Amino acid sequence: MNVGKLSNDDLEKVVLKKIKPVREDILIRPGIGEDCAAIEFGDMACVLTTDPITGSDSNLGKMAVHVCVNDIASSGSLPIALLLTVLCPVDTSKDVIEDLLDEANKEANIMGIEIIGGHTELTSAVNRIIVSATAIGKIEKNKLIRTGNAQNGDWIYLTKKAGLEGTAIIAIDKRNDLLEILSNKELDEASELMEEISVLKEGLIGQQVRVSAMHDATEGGVLGAIHELCEASGKGCRIRKEKISIHPVTEKICDHYHIDPLKLIASGSMVMAVNPERAADLEKGLLNAEIEYSKVGVVTDKQDKILCYGEDSVEMICDEILPPESDELYKVIS
Repeated sequence: MNVGKLSNDDLEKVVLKKIKPVREDILIRPGIGEDCAAIEFGDMACVLTTDPITGSDSNLGKMAVHVCVNDIASSGSLPIALLLTVLCPVDTSKDVIEDLLDEANKEANIMGIEIIGGHTELTSAVNRIIVSATAIGKIEKNKLIRTGNAQNGDWIYLTKKAGLEGTAIIAIDKRNDLLEILSNKELDEASELMEEISVLKEGLIGQQVRVSAMHDATEGGVLGAIHELCEASGKGCRIRKEKISIHPVTEKICDHYHIDPLKLIASGSMVMAVNPERAADLEKGLLNAEIEYSKVGVVTDKQDKILCYGEDSVEMICDEILPPESDELYKVIS
């Protein structure tokens, strides 16, 4: 198998088919594209998700918080708490652990989130620090947003730009290598994209305007997220490639390493499917929050997921959007 998340096919065969429903109070169960679970508590739902950080040695505290909270945001829920498991190589110093947890706590507290527990240990089982976070959120159960609820005819929006997280990770971890193609100013600009990886604002706006479905773009990039949202919903889509915004430094980095920016880990970008009648409200909410967005396509009843590019219908080229495979990041960061 490839490095990274299991393919959707392997995930279905090896993991999901083994899990059997046994409780009536589970509102969201495991599924392709569903990053959150939800449990009913009266009129409220407790929303939970968990994620490890394995693709970088930098900004581990920041990424552990935001990557996990982003999943909660995609359900429209308010994140309230985090648990962190920190596994460290045996030669890790106390200062390194303290800095990591200070960073995580700072990022969580800015969003009004409390770290309520976890586990920290030194172990020979890892050769670099691994942080796994579990986030907890809450929402009125009738307002819960599912990844698998996109409807035929919904417009598909993408916030910010493709490959934000991957660009920042590569710029930070491969800075010396990239000096041959990027200036220090460009590298600083690329590294600073790490400040844009939260989609909490987008999630709350989506919940307020009652979007049909949301999915944050992580491993597999924006195309992977679009594929998973449509797959979870039993739908297809038509996406216009030129509508997907890509930062110039992302393009330069991806060209240098011969990787696809649309398949590069993209925390900070939210895929949102919305009824056209509510699209104006969504756009207004994003504009008021000063969040960049673009309308990139439409949900269809057909099962095929298509990426189109070209000037007009005569010259247009259309390719199939395939299920996400190993993220492009792993071709650069081992």
